[in-house]
Amino acid sequence: MQPHISIITLAVNDLQASLAFYRDGMGLATEGIMGTEFEHGAVVFFELQGGLKLAIWPRASLAHDTGLPVSGPVSPAFAIGHNVASTAAVDALMAQAETSGATIVKPAQDTFWGGYGGYFQDPDGHLWEIVYNPDWPLAD
Repeated sequence: MQPHISIITLAVNDLQASLAFYRDGMGLATEGIMGTEFEHGAVVFFELQGGLKLAIWPRASLAHDTGLPVSGPVSPAFAIGHNVASTAAVDALMAQAETSGATIVKPAQDTFWGGYGGYFQDPDGHLWEIVYNPDWPLAD
């Protein structure tokens, strides 16, 4: 397999609430809900970097499409990492997430490997790591 991940889809309980969290709270750009003309088709796409998209799709719709039963989130199955340019950027993004309705799981702090980061869960329990890695410099 030639790795080319282009979409990360998160199953959500409430599409409108998750749209508000990611668009209005976290500032991710989107055209909003699309696909409502199809049964189980309502979905939201957010443009990330390098052609990568984040999709949010109702949990029942993803279960229907896959043929798997609807189940609650598993904790912690994985984390989505977001690398930023500074410790101040970590603090700012963690505060923005909390203000937008996220639950802080681990407040930002120095890491054992020399970086700085923290974890939050979005309203559906998906785990995000906000991190500054001094070995991966980014521009602000």
